[in-house]
Amino acid sequence: MVQRFFSEHRWFQPVRFGGGGLSERLAPGPFDPEALVARYDEFKSFMLGAKTDRDFLHFHPARHDRYPFTGKFTWMTSVAEAKKPGWREAHLRQVVEIMHLLGSPLVQAGLDADFNRKTQRIVPNEDGFGSTLIFNVRDYSEGLDGLYWRNIFGAPFVKLFGARLDAISPEQRQALDGGLVLVQPYELPSQAMTPDGDAAEARLIATLGPASFYDHQTNAMPLRVPDVSSLPRVS
Repeated sequence: MVQRFFSEHRWFQPVRFGGGGLSERLAPGPFDPEALVARYDEFKSFMLGAKTDRDFLHFHPARHDRYPFTGKFTWMTSVAEAKKPGWREAHLRQVVEIMHLLGSPLVQAGLDADFNRKTQRIVPNEDGFGSTLIFNVRDYSEGLDGLYWRNIFGAPFVKLFGARLDAISPEQRQALDGGLVLVQPYELPSQAMTPDGDAAEARLIATLGPASFYDHQTNAMPLRVPDVSSLPRVS
């Protein structure tokens, strides 16, 4: 899978790999995934980066989490790329390919800062000393923590939202291959965390049903969640 994205799609020129520090170097020449295979066999995860920290990907299966959550595949790059219409078209095509390859029911793409503000919060410790960073929603089986620039929903979410998806304007909704549906509040990821971007997101959440989303005002969990019982199990 990784070889395909660097031999066909050319996301970036891979140079470094390893853990959080990306301390190891790939051999010069054509991309060879064998070093990543050895890394994965030992650590059951890997990171792959360009020469600088501008571009990297992280493949991190969740070995100790409860079904159905089996891990994350994260691709990071500069938001400036999204200014190019060709890049946005390729991005959509490639993330759909990832969803089909991994059997994922959900892909979300947007600003890193937007994810941070919606997915986690700091709470005081019960003993009164210090605080702890916690995640609002553990994974997609517990609902959604918000909408981002691009939200691609698989079968469990399409069923959850039902006819509400059809109520979204064609400018913000697109049917994709394999029954997937794209919901996109605004054209560019840089519009996130702006008054207009937040308003567009809020209108779509109202259309899809606020009960399916984490309530950031009251810190209440979603009341409606997708049925993920039919998702394949991974051993």
